[in-house]
Amino acid sequence: MDYRFLIARRYLASRRRVTLISVISGISVGGVALGVAALVVVLSVMNGFYDVVRDLLVSVDPHVRIEAVGGRGIEEPDALVALANEAEGVVSATPYVEGKALVTSSEAPTLNQVVTVRGVDPAALDAQTAEAIRQGAFDLARDEDLPGLVMGASLASRSSVFASTQSTAEGDGATAGTRVSLLSAPALERALVAYPFGLPAQQAFEVRGLFELEPAYDENHLFVGLEEGQRLFRLDGRVSGIDLRLEDLDEASAVADDLRQRLAAEGLADRFNVRTWYDLQASLYGVMRLEKWAASAILFLIIVVAAFNIVGALTMIVIEKRRDLGVLQAMGASRRDIRHIFLLEGLLVGGVGTGIGLVLGLAICWVQHTFELVQLAEAGSFVIDAYPVQVRAFDVGLVVLLAVGLCALAALYPATRAAQTEPARAVQEGA
Repeated sequence: MDYRFLIARRYLASRRRVTLISVISGISVGGVALGVAALVVVLSVMNGFYDVVRDLLVSVDPHVRIEAVGGRGIEEPDALVALANEAEGVVSATPYVEGKALVTSSEAPTLNQVVTVRGVDPAALDAQTAEAIRQGAFDLARDEDLPGLVMGASLASRSSVFASTQSTAEGDGATAGTRVSLLSAPALERALVAYPFGLPAQQAFEVRGLFELEPAYDENHLFVGLEEGQRLFRLDGRVSGIDLRLEDLDEASAVADDLRQRLAAEGLADRFNVRTWYDLQASLYGVMRLEKWAASAILFLIIVVAAFNIVGALTMIVIEKRRDLGVLQAMGASRRDIRHIFLLEGLLVGGVGTGIGLVLGLAICWVQHTFELVQLAEAGSFVIDAYPVQVRAFDVGLVVLLAVGLCALAALYPATRAAQTEPARAVQEGA
């Protein structure tokens, strides 16, 4: 074993007695361990929340979307669907309709709001959509000349709107949902310009289900069937875009690039935009990432404080061991060897503290993921009961690298000062 490592270890911890320097070194190790553990846990929890929100939104949002430039709509969606299905990794490609409409209801007078209406094919939605339904079902089919509609739970609760229910085995009969009416801008425009003038035509729907995703999304989004959406917005067979579902969500960027190349080859690059699931909710995902790294930067200050303790502890060792350093140099140790001794001390503190913190942080994450000990406050209003945890190798590696690197950086000043010790003067002063 390298003698420099043996000396560095000996300076930090003595088996015979506990010194003030040993205590300060122990505090430094504990500070690094606490900071690393806190960072691992916080990053993992932030990752868990990010994945939960992403999965909820992607359950109704596509993995990749093809849209017409300028909101003109797609006149021949079948050709574009065939082109999208040729891309590798695409499971399904289905058209959708989207636009603004006024929603009202005689049964719920407080419901009077402009919302975003999406006409979709329920069969093309992700299976996780069922997990977001809080009342009723995702049923958009036409029943007795009245089509179905699915509304956000927060908007429904604020407006006293209820979804229909099916009969149960206990004998409870089926109940009808609140009837609502939708008035689109094309219908209003047609009523104003047509002669003779009259009231704009409104389409009636029955609320069949209430979903709960992200609060801002729930407040202004409704779902109807694809054909009902085309009829509502007077699209005459046109659609707003094509929604794609992929085998692997993480391949969305690669598939989007492939589709752009295919559209360019067909001379359609200027007519369509291709966006991934991240692009569709970029502001929300961006805020969540900012919160993650902002919280991590604050917790990183714990490791910074521990690094200052390392500077103090190693500087005290340099002062106390001046005579020993002089003797080492007189015996043939170079200034570079002396510098390596104290750099190794900083790495020892950082390595031991990081190792302890890493084991502690990963253990906490495993316990929370397995047993869900820490519950969310008022979890009944959310889709999960406990704090989610998702450990990522990149985050763990980054924390380890920063912690060890900062501890090594903190050892630079004491190491440089130790290397500047004059052997003759140090031995003479210690005699």
